[in-house]
Amino acid sequence: MAEAKRRSPDSDAADAKELRRAHLTGRAAILAVVACAIALSLAYPVREYIAQRREIAQLRVQQRQAQQQVEQLEAQKKRLGDESYVRREARTRLHMCDPGAKCYVVVGGDDGGGKSAARKTPAPTPPWYVTLWRSVDAADQHR
Repeated sequence: MAEAKRRSPDSDAADAKELRRAHLTGRAAILAVVACAIALSLAYPVREYIAQRREIAQLRVQQRQAQQQVEQLEAQKKRLGDESYVRREARTRLHMCDPGAKCYVVVGGDDGGGKSAARKTPAPTPPWYVTLWRSVDAADQHR
């Protein structure tokens, strides 16, 4: 009892304050652990949600592309159903003639085929050994 009387009210207040700080620090640590646990438990679902949204966006782009392709194919189907289009393509691509008509094909004309097409193709490259021998000859001639 003598010890209790020796303590001043200031020391009792300091001890109480110290006890509260220790208690609040423990509470803060528990709160931090709980907050981390919640954040970690939500991280995976949020990541999956973002990945699914990205996949949905990609699928929508693919759907638009497929829809455009379907529209193009429907337009082509409609063109192929037209008799005049089929006749015109047969004349231009396959050089077919209508029954009873006389058709002529000009060979060697300047219609974009023939010689002009042959000029556009590059000359074939010689085999490697010919190129090697020419380089050896060229190096030897400079001496």
